[in-house]
Amino acid sequence: MPTGPIFVAGASGYTGREVVRECRARGLETVAHIRPDSRSLEQWRERFTELGARVDTTPWTLPAMRATLAALQPAQVYSLLGTTRARGKSKTGSAVADDYESVDYGLSVMLLEAAVRCGREPRFVYLSAMGAGGRVLNAYMDVRKRVEAAISGSGLPYVIARPGFITGSDRDEWRAGERIAATISDGALKLLGALGAKRLAHRYVSMTGAELGAAMVRLACETEAVVVAEVDDLKQA
Repeated sequence: MPTGPIFVAGASGYTGREVVRECRARGLETVAHIRPDSRSLEQWRERFTELGARVDTTPWTLPAMRATLAALQPAQVYSLLGTTRARGKSKTGSAVADDYESVDYGLSVMLLEAAVRCGREPRFVYLSAMGAGGRVLNAYMDVRKRVEAAISGSGLPYVIARPGFITGSDRDEWRAGERIAATISDGALKLLGALGAKRLAHRYVSMTGAELGAAMVRLACETEAVVVAEVDDLKQA
């Protein structure tokens, strides 16, 4: 078990809120980071306070984030940051690739640098994606591959999670395309499992935020080695 606080960036996300819940269920001191300009800040503050977590609203600048982590001295830092195609367009009006670059890459690497320079060597736990270790096919995967490279070269102990579809009926942010794709994929995998390809079916089936959050926390808390967890590893965690 970690000896020190857990810092969760992206705590209000579908997986992030479950990471906070799982950490608190284990009795861990947990700090849930919410953007200071979030319109739902007070709702999340109330929700996380009820769980026994503390809410942090450090601005997304390197000096500020470094100062926060230096004061906190966390045992683990979770990077669960990301944006969607629709959200990226609505926020900036720019190309989605630019938003992936500024949020998914820029903020993740900023958090990593702050963790490296905080005066301790916290375990860095990063939410990547299935296929990030292979050939780059799009801007989304390119960002994750580069963040993974930065983490592996940082000198920090780490867990990198590479799930497939992360979806479920409890997701308040409706992603119709992703939900439909996951439903079709899961149906096809169930058929393959019935035909004997159970290992393949288990490996690629979608996960809910609760399943993924619990798996990431278990891997971070109950293993000591560097971990790159593929879908099958996360399912077994």
